[in-house]
Amino acid sequence: MINVIVELSKYIILTLMIVYTFHCFYMVRRQDAEEKNELLRKQIILFFFMDFTAFLVIYLKTENFEVITFYIEMMVFFAVIQILYRLFYKKASLLLLNNMCMLLSVGFIMLCRLDINAASRQLLIASAGSAVALVIPVMIRKMKFLRKLTWVYAGIGIVLLAAVLVLAQTSYGAKLSLMGIQPSEAIKITFVFFMAALLSKDTSFMTVVQATVIAALHVGILVLSRDLGSAVIFFVTYLVMIYVSTKNLGYLGIGTAGGCAASVVAYYLFGHVRERVSAWKDPMAVYQNEGYQIVQSLFAIGTGGWFGMGLCQGSPEIIPVVKNDFIFSAICEELGGIFGICLILVCMSFFLMIVNIALKIKNRFYKLIALGLGTEYAFQVFLTIGGATKFIPLTGVTLPLVSYGGSSLMSTILMLAIIQGLYILREDEDEEIERHRKETAQRAFERTKTARPIRR
Repeated sequence: MINVIVELSKYIILTLMIVYTFHCFYMVRRQDAEEKNELLRKQIILFFFMDFTAFLVIYLKTENFEVITFYIEMMVFFAVIQILYRLFYKKASLLLLNNMCMLLSVGFIMLCRLDINAASRQLLIASAGSAVALVIPVMIRKMKFLRKLTWVYAGIGIVLLAAVLVLAQTSYGAKLSLMGIQPSEAIKITFVFFMAALLSKDTSFMTVVQATVIAALHVGILVLSRDLGSAVIFFVTYLVMIYVSTKNLGYLGIGTAGGCAASVVAYYLFGHVRERVSAWKDPMAVYQNEGYQIVQSLFAIGTGGWFGMGLCQGSPEIIPVVKNDFIFSAICEELGGIFGICLILVCMSFFLMIVNIALKIKNRFYKLIALGLGTEYAFQVFLTIGGATKFIPLTGVTLPLVSYGGSSLMSTILMLAIIQGLYILREDEDEEIERHRKETAQRAFERTKTARPIRR
């Protein structure tokens, strides 16, 4: 009977995910506020039932009562977040909030299936991060001096990265963390604020040179620390922000060429880069060594097929570092390739919303912040999924909100809180424009009404 429930559950979960994903894009085209609110409520119901079905299956397969306890704690967390945002931020983007909860749900489901203790730690970190994030939108609206701290952002980033390079222990071939914290995750935010603060004031050649020097220091220290995934994210973010702020194709071309040349140099200088490229080119040839991870990842994705094997029916735990770097492979194995595609589309919906905010907000500083954070998020998703599917060489970065990792989770939640603050600012701008338009129309009407007719 349990096997029948497990087999049916994977189709129920997949159907709920497909409908949720459809709502993400369908909602963008709706103009009626009441209709949008109804769709948002349906999304909450969809991921509630998806979580209920998934955790019921995990409990039936494991008979571990901790799964029930975790499920209750998780649902309380989601309920509190949904309620508090509606109470404190009536102008917040509820679609952004729903997508965050959905991605967290997927991560909690897979972590609970893989390691209940890791899932509990992840929930604790998510709760702490969300508590801090609740004050971020207020800070974005009130703290107007943020654009004046240009070199403070640069100094913080360089000092922390240098500290990791000097003091951190090597883990999985790279220096990543100090005292269990990965500073590069937080520095992604300060780096975007630095670039936005600098480029919002001026886009002259000397300003671009200053931005390039600081970006090169960030990327260079990360390369020396062998944190290549973060180095690529910083470089791409720098390149996108430079191009958007200056509209100069020459800068984009020079930057791209420089990045390609640096990649070739890194290939010959660093042995671990050559290992990852070798594993990418022909993982079966080096299956016993560096190719083992990617081969197991591909086996997992292929075994799952379109519809997956069902929760607790596969063997994702044999993939090394599956909770961090290869959680997408575990999702595809047990929940199916279609579910994985829907997950990518939800991430894409996230990115498109951020780009929409960046396009509509008037303040140049905030516009660049939205664009920079959106670029970091989208490119990290690309690197993680691309590495797990052998589309690109492995880079060792996590899937935002889904993979296990305290620093990454905390940083992403804070990023999304900043985006919520920018969304609220955009709503404020729209209200101010509409109020000004109405006042202008009212004054024009009053002048027309009081004007005396000309006698001939």
